[in-house]
Amino acid sequence: MLIAKFFHLLGTTIWVGGMFFAHMALRPALASLQPPQRLVLMAATLGAFFTWVWIAIALVLGSGLHMMALMGAGHAPPWVHAMAGIGILMMLIFGHIFFAPFRRLKLGAAQQDWDRAARALGQIRRLVGVNLCLGLLCIALGALGPLAA
Repeated sequence: MLIAKFFHLLGTTIWVGGMFFAHMALRPALASLQPPQRLVLMAATLGAFFTWVWIAIALVLGSGLHMMALMGAGHAPPWVHAMAGIGILMMLIFGHIFFAPFRRLKLGAAQQDWDRAARALGQIRRLVGVNLCLGLLCIALGALGPLAA
């Protein structure tokens, strides 16, 4: 269980920490760049980060399912089930981000269609904001849920 917790925390740190950095620090700092520069940079940055998100999802999902199996899924406390449900929702949102607006961002930037790329980046920003809030809620449940038991 200890190694599974480590991998779970590692994946969570990579994913939620990366979203926090991108949303709260990188995005505002890039506002001073012209749209072509900003959009090309964000497409490249998100491309690199999203590779790590896929790895983080594998770590979080694999370790989470393993820990739930060790607990006996029917015997896991409600906060564990809440974390699992929120985590699955986050993964679905990320899948949508990756396969829809991120694809449009990359195509728009490559074709120098800055309006299309900007719309896609705006959608990514909103969805990452939602996922960031959900991720922080999961962290709170993981940290505070055991105190309620």
